[in-house]
Amino acid sequence: MNLPNKITIFRVILIPVFLVVFYISAIPANKWIALAIYIIASLSDMVDGKIARKYNLVTDFGKFMDPLADKLLVSAAMIALIEFGRIPAWIVIVIISREFIISGFRLVAADNGIVIAAGWWGKVKTAVTMVMLCVMIPDLATVFPNAATPIHIFEQILIYASLILTVVSLIDYLVKNKGVIKSYK
Repeated sequence: MNLPNKITIFRVILIPVFLVVFYISAIPANKWIALAIYIIASLSDMVDGKIARKYNLVTDFGKFMDPLADKLLVSAAMIALIEFGRIPAWIVIVIISREFIISGFRLVAADNGIVIAAGWWGKVKTAVTMVMLCVMIPDLATVFPNAATPIHIFEQILIYASLILTVVSLIDYLVKNKGVIKSYK
């Protein structure tokens, strides 16, 4: 197994570690430690991709597992935030549904020998979602109670920006790649 694939596996292993730390309030500063784990896992995605491309270490395993690891990490964080009443479940369902739709679409494309790269809207959506989670994981309103209202407003802006970008990026993706479905027999 090459280094980028090991880094991807490391990211998957960090997901339950993130969740355990996030949920155990007996751990001092658990939300901040969970945030650090989340950031490390998120950054590992950039690292494994750069290494794989730079040293020509792209594998079928990596093509499958890397995006799956990303989706698992983001989904785990958002689902955990539902339980704490920090994000509405319906928004998480829309965001995760988009990921399933895009993944299914890519499978159909791959079956036809077509590789579909991530689009600009998808990259912006990912960046906004990552920022949203980095702001929400530590629950800043409890750390800075005097600024709770502006923090909640900022969180809501990020949540709805992520939601809107999720829908826009899905529509953009489907419109740009509608030929893939037409060519599938």
